Amino acid sequence: MFSRLLIANRGEIAVRIARTLRRLGVESVAVYSDADAGAVHVRAADRALRLGPAPAAESYLSVERVVTAALASGAEAVHPGYGFLSERPELPRACAEAGVAFVGPGPEAMALLGDKVAAKAVAEAAGVPVLPGLAGADTQRLSPRGLQTLGGLSDEEIAAWAEGEELPVLLKAAAGGGGRGMRVVRSLGELPEALAAARREAVAAFGDERLLVERYLEGSRHLEVQLIADAHGNCIHLGERECSLQRRHQKVIEEAPSPVVGPELRERMGAAAVALAREAGYVNAGTVELIADRHQPQRFYFLEMNARLQVEHPVTEVVTGLDLVELQLRVAAGEELPLAQEDVELRGWAVEGRVYAEEPGRGFLPSTGTVVAYREPRAVPFGRDTGMGSSSVRIDSGVAEGSVVGSDYDPMLAKVIGAGRDRAAALAALDRALGELVLLGPGTNVAYLRALLARPEVRSGEIDTGLIERLGEEVAPPPMAPEVPAAALRLLLDAGVAGEDPWEAADGWRLGGAAPIRATLAGPDGEVEATIPAGVAVSREAGGKRQPRWEVVREPGTGAVWILDGAAEPVRFAFADEDREHDGGAARAGSLEAPMPGTVIAVRRGPGEAVEEGEVLVVVESMKMELAVQSPAAGTVAEVLVAAGEQVERGQTLVLMGEEAG
Repeated sequence: MFSRLLIANRGEIAVRIARTLRRLGVESVAVYSDADAGAVHVRAADRALRLGPAPAAESYLSVERVVTAALASGAEAVHPGYGFLSERPELPRACAEAGVAFVGPGPEAMALLGDKVAAKAVAEAAGVPVLPGLAGADTQRLSPRGLQTLGGLSDEEIAAWAEGEELPVLLKAAAGGGGRGMRVVRSLGELPEALAAARREAVAAFGDERLLVERYLEGSRHLEVQLIADAHGNCIHLGERECSLQRRHQKVIEEAPSPVVGPELRERMGAAAVALAREAGYVNAGTVELIADRHQPQRFYFLEMNARLQVEHPVTEVVTGLDLVELQLRVAAGEELPLAQEDVELRGWAVEGRVYAEEPGRGFLPSTGTVVAYREPRAVPFGRDTGMGSSSVRIDSGVAEGSVVGSDYDPMLAKVIGAGRDRAAALAALDRALGELVLLGPGTNVAYLRALLARPEVRSGEIDTGLIERLGEEVAPPPMAPEVPAAALRLLLDAGVAGEDPWEAADGWRLGGAAPIRATLAGPDGEVEATIPAGVAVSREAGGKRQPRWEVVREPGTGAVWILDGAAEPVRFAFADEDREHDGGAARAGSLEAPMPGTVIAVRRGPGEAVEEGEVLVVVESMKMELAVQSPAAGTVAEVLVAAGEQVERGQTLVLMGEEAG
């Protein structure tokens, strides 16, 4: 085993890796950008080294800087986590040249499986079913072990193939996954814009514009098989995960095992995954992703193979009792796997919810800000030691009170895992944990996750990859209680009361009794008129004792208050004249404003050009998400205030509009 290891990542996965290293007695070395100098993952490690400025290209995505840091720290190995450099063959290649072990597959297997065209050829050679499609090469005639970078398809070739297929079809980036460079095309009229957007995302994420196109299996289930292989010829699978609850091709809730996979299908899927790994010469932990017919899951097809640890690996750890990071380390150190296939036993159920910094009420736009309050839910014994603690609730988090959530990196803040003896118990544990989690500052999807868990389709396990899209606004947290603004006003006023003198009190004291109090507050949906009727207390009777009706958190340094009730979205209030930046962000008349902080990646129209209602004028990218800023009405562009490549803040004016076209 190694004595010192560098973690080439940030956030919750870096914290999680450090936890296993501490248990094994391995010294951990964190790396950080200027934006992360005080981050939780830095404090979780034994040592920390600066990589560079905030932009990922100059820090976490720099192979040279990561390897230099490893050598400077005396680390014997590098663990890439997931994202960033975890699937870039340049990193394991550079590590090998520097004499540093890489915790993951070799560069050849990584390159082979990271290319979707090549990976599809490997799957076919291994006997794994694949979907009909066009990949830019005759994969039937290629030797998988000898594949090089394959030529890409032109837009014309893709269009010609799609014209002869039953729609919808799926465009996919050839050089990577994670939902980037992926578009579902439901009509031929959508194809040109979808091709442009998919290629743009592919270049931004992978530096490679190549696309492939496949038949899109509508209403399918997304299943995946966890495997691990050592350098001694041993390869086993650790069961499947159900990942069908997705939004924009990004997983939201995952579970293990799948509610539709029995022992026979599990063995078939596992055997297919192991065969694919052997065909590719794969070593270390990996995941084979499959797409399956919703009604006949025994009909499954190869989707892709991820040559790294997955975000959702905790649910597999819970039901197998294994620490996947420990297994990765032992394999990378040259050890044989400590168990055989017959030793793998699945017990219980685990469900994970991803907590993102985003605003569900604003189309899931990324959210930024400082975490003003953070408290994890209490743990309840689950009865099985996973090496990560024995509990029905597990939190993998990368934030704490005071953490700054910016727009430079992925918006995932934490993962909450609920476990139990069966699926119903695991769902209940996750729901309880989310209700107890306090994470205030940036907007989050916590209340949305609870609303999703309450859906009958989720409870019954009748889910597929299109469910969240079909449900749309049906999945919504409970609305803000009408008393909440009054409660906020009462609390804000109470915070300013200096003493007992009724002349100093903020309740409009008079000889005839307290008068109703009215004020304008800045809330989550703009300004709201709040009134406290005379004599109303913001409390409730419970068990014979008067208790607060809501949990209240005061925001340091601002005078604002947050009110939580465990189900609805947390609500922030301040006096409106003191907190204008929380007025809802309405755009000035005649202007288009940035809906989120990020980078301008395209400006579609210039001054003097006529535009139609709904026409895309600017495209902004933030936290791996693109948003098209559209013209609200027909008119003429008067002035463009930004250019491609510029950083913008939420609410910043992008375009000034002239008179409406007439």
